[in-house]
Amino acid sequence: MSPTSTTTRLPASVYVIALTIFCLGTSEFMIAGLLPDLAADLDVSIPSAGSLISAFAVGMLVGAPVMALLTLRFPRRRTLLVACVVFAAAHLVGTFSTDYGLLLATRIVAAAACATFWAVGSVTAVSVAPAGSTAKALSVVLGGLTLANVLGVPAGTWIGERLGWQSAFAAVGVLTVLATVATALLVPETGGGTGAVPMRDRISAELAVFRQSRLWAALATTMTFQAAVFCAFSYFAPLLTDVAGLPSSRVPLVLLVFGVGTFVGITIGGRYADRNALLNVFVSLGAMSVSLVALAAVAGSSTLVVVAVFVFGVASFSIASAINSRVFALATQAPTLAAAVNVSAFNVGNAVGPWIGGLAISAGLGYVAPVWFALGLTALALGCASVSWVLEREPGCDTAACVTAPS
Repeated sequence: MSPTSTTTRLPASVYVIALTIFCLGTSEFMIAGLLPDLAADLDVSIPSAGSLISAFAVGMLVGAPVMALLTLRFPRRRTLLVACVVFAAAHLVGTFSTDYGLLLATRIVAAAACATFWAVGSVTAVSVAPAGSTAKALSVVLGGLTLANVLGVPAGTWIGERLGWQSAFAAVGVLTVLATVATALLVPETGGGTGAVPMRDRISAELAVFRQSRLWAALATTMTFQAAVFCAFSYFAPLLTDVAGLPSSRVPLVLLVFGVGTFVGITIGGRYADRNALLNVFVSLGAMSVSLVALAAVAGSSTLVVVAVFVFGVASFSIASAINSRVFALATQAPTLAAAVNVSAFNVGNAVGPWIGGLAISAGLGYVAPVWFALGLTALALGCASVSWVLEREPGCDTAACVTAPS
């Protein structure tokens, strides 16, 4: 498509990638709702069963950059298909597993495949999107993850509770097979592979991107923002029951409200991030700060806390498209490894945020404390974004690259 085209309609392949991300996200997060059944069936403790979640996170954290480098020699479409097949196979093997060690191994393999698809799928979505629609394409891809939290995770938990956790694994595996077929039919080849370029030179080009201080500032923003979100979100359940006084039966409904808020936020952010990604980051982080203060202030109200949770969902996810598109903008010529490391940055935030919130609760500060600590992490994210702003005001910095799609 010509760079001067005014068309902003995204191709079907972007939505196919989002469908696969829906499968990946459902698998990643549904384990939390299946832990009691998993522990009982596998004859392990709840903490041991919880290691299945940690194993997936570690697999994502390490697997993203490693698999990005290992798959550079292959065309992107082929890499996506292989990642889908491996992910589906890992779930189908897990479906028939009665051994904890084998199930743990399948989670690590699935995480590596998930990380591979995330990195290469993001690059592919940006590559096929019309000029000036980088953030819009990424908002659709991330929308798949949001829908996984709103629909996939509750559905997976519901299936697991009624038909056994194996059925939930099987459902994800079958859906991934369908997504694989859709990928084969509708996702075009967008490049990748070393071609005439020696593999050593291709890897050097990918690594050279990380010499930019601007990229590291963008990755730091990703990590601290994500840590802030999960510092608060991870402890919503005790906040709602012990502070707001809601019955435990209402907690899933409030979390659904949060999920709807994230979908609204990511949709709004995707519409405006392409105009000025860094401005979107500042506005979103500012809105997120206000929403956290409001959440802490009304935490004792069973009505207002639901509204505050929704607003927090909107504010926190309105930034997602912008921070992802900025990484692509700063790594235009060699985006694959940068996208993979961005996935790792998200997962570092996923791990650090709950840990900090847990420390606050363990210190006896109460269930509202994680919200205040999340506010501090948001301020840190604003600091990282401010560093980006300073760096990008330096002479010779081409901020117009923020809307340039990788080839």
